[in-house]
Amino acid sequence: MSSVSPLAGRTGTPGPTRPAEPSGRSGPGSAAPAAGPARRLAAWLHRHPSARLSALLSAPLLWLGVAYLGSLAVLFVSAFWTVNSFTGDVVRQPTLDNFQTIVTDAVYRTVTLRSLGVAIAVTLIDAAIALPMAFFMAKVAAPRWRHWLIVAILTPLWASYLVKAYAWRVLLAGGGPVDWLLGGNGRGPGYGLTATVIVLAYLWLPYMILPIYAGLDRLPDSLLEASADLGARAGRTFRSVVLPTVVPATVAGSIFTFSLSLGDYIAVQIVGGKTQLIGNLVYANIGAANNLPFSAALATVPVLIMVIYLVAVRRSGALEQL
Repeated sequence: MSSVSPLAGRTGTPGPTRPAEPSGRSGPGSAAPAAGPARRLAAWLHRHPSARLSALLSAPLLWLGVAYLGSLAVLFVSAFWTVNSFTGDVVRQPTLDNFQTIVTDAVYRTVTLRSLGVAIAVTLIDAAIALPMAFFMAKVAAPRWRHWLIVAILTPLWASYLVKAYAWRVLLAGGGPVDWLLGGNGRGPGYGLTATVIVLAYLWLPYMILPIYAGLDRLPDSLLEASADLGARAGRTFRSVVLPTVVPATVAGSIFTFSLSLGDYIAVQIVGGKTQLIGNLVYANIGAANNLPFSAALATVPVLIMVIYLVAVRRSGALEQL
């Protein structure tokens, strides 16, 4: 038997052929292509969630800081300026003259107290109306009717502010529908402080109903049933179960009604007659008097009142209801 060389048969017989690498692909030994700037930035943001959140919130926070907090800062700074009584030019020198006038002048003290009283009256009226309405919507009405009731509450908000205010002007006018229902001959409220409170209470009522409804809707029905099973009467159930939920929700709604009523001036212009509130004085000093620094000083009064109010209600849990 003849021996065959191991190399025999390899010279003329082709071996298995490796498939050619497709063009554009790297072989197993080649390096991966470098990532672009966008991919590197995306990978870095993926590894740093805090940086990703900061980038997401940067635009809204910038708008809040410049447009809102910046405007308040300019308002507060300009409140320390004065107007030259001879030339009418703004004197940009810090002084407390504007605030001293507001504090010492009896007219401005009276207007401030009147504005505060109107805001409190509107808040109490809205709370008295909103509580039974919200309770009916959350605990009495059938679930299929609740959505329609919410739509009915929100529908007035879709109408223009001016349309609603002028509609009330027609209703409250002498010889109008309200006057006719009360017997005519000027027995209606007419225009004045009472009309202002009525119109503002109507305008801001949805802002009181919705927070109370949201709070009562989160109250489980099982708690009410358990209170009844344990022998508690309706009054005890209301004080022990319902009231702890209603109070923070009512305070949350009062933040809207109180603040909106405190700074409103359009409704006062339309139905207030000769009534003067803080908003009217701010508008008058901007327009006819052209005293922007004094208007800025007046505008800080409701801001200061709201800051004090928010600090006072912070511990009640009302801010968590918003």
